[in-house]
Amino acid sequence: MKGKKICFVAAIELSIRVFMVEHLKRLSREHSIKVAVNTDNADFLKPYGLDVKVFSVKIERRPLPISDILALFRLYRFFRREKFDIVHSITPKAGLLSMFAAYLAGVPIRIHTFTGQVWATAKGVKRWSLKTMDRLLALCATHILADSRSQQDFIVNEKIVPRERSFVIGNGSICGVDSTRFRPDTEARKTLRGQMSIPEENILFLFLGRLTFDKGLLDLASAFSQICRSRENIDLLIVGPDEEGMKERIISVCGDHQERIHFCDFTDAPERFMAAADVFCMPSYREGFGIVVIEAGAAGIPSIGTKIYGVVDAIEDNVTGHLYTPGNVEELAGKMLKMIDEPSVRIGMGGNARERAIRLFSKDLVVEAFFNFYHSLPGIGSVRNGHVEKTL
Repeated sequence: MKGKKICFVAAIELSIRVFMVEHLKRLSREHSIKVAVNTDNADFLKPYGLDVKVFSVKIERRPLPISDILALFRLYRFFRREKFDIVHSITPKAGLLSMFAAYLAGVPIRIHTFTGQVWATAKGVKRWSLKTMDRLLALCATHILADSRSQQDFIVNEKIVPRERSFVIGNGSICGVDSTRFRPDTEARKTLRGQMSIPEENILFLFLGRLTFDKGLLDLASAFSQICRSRENIDLLIVGPDEEGMKERIISVCGDHQERIHFCDFTDAPERFMAAADVFCMPSYREGFGIVVIEAGAAGIPSIGTKIYGVVDAIEDNVTGHLYTPGNVEELAGKMLKMIDEPSVRIGMGGNARERAIRLFSKDLVVEAFFNFYHSLPGIGSVRNGHVEKTL
């Protein structure tokens, strides 16, 4: 048997497919890899050229006490039977269950990657309970990874984990960006705009992600409605699954300007929409890193985002885009107007954004830094080319 035995755990297939495929490919060259995830398709990784065994375990995203206890017990038995050297989780519920199960099973190295804190915008009992769960998770883990430096500072300051057990891979980002996939593409721009009846000369603002309240979409709709009163030839494209009935609320906010808003459900080709856009918008109240901002940057477009942990790592203010105070609709509208009225600055920021995305967050750099982190762990090996940020 080669190398160490490593198990990655997530609640849904999508988390593995989006974030971990390249890491699994790199690690599987030297180590034995298995994946535990809630799935009915044990072969979902084969199309990616990965011959990795998949263990199906029903991990629900929402709290279900009986189901959660059963999942915890299944994970515990699985970890005990397989005698893994490392267990690594990447989603909140999967993290809590797998870190506790791995601790009970005696797995020597237990790693969890935080990609944002769901309690960051919560209040009262809800905030306390969710925060307590993250603290329990961190207590059971031997290593905590944050996917941005500002997120690391946040979880340390909030006393979720001591700084000496928190790490950031490279410059941040859980998986990096593929700059050959996300790139300026004139043909894709022309085709998608034609399909959606968006004139070439119009300034197109883009949001891409889950349609939830915490993403700040009502702020974006309000700001867009404001600038529509004084500017023509502008459109807003919102792409992603509607998880909270946000579409109707957005349309209601925009009122008479709703004909300038375009919607598209979840896509597996976000690069097409980014190539068609002029400005990416990230009005979120909470984010772990904001990888879509980096993907948009690699596609050559600047971003407008909130001054929150995670996003401040992804946007270099006034260089690759603009930052504004979360929830401040007037300030957001002002930043959008600057993007419209200063085309040479906007285009220059897009060029800066692509250069920065490739220089700091390319997929190859992140994958290699992730691999080096593993080879810095006790009993695994020495650090190779690249680096791991521990405390900043």
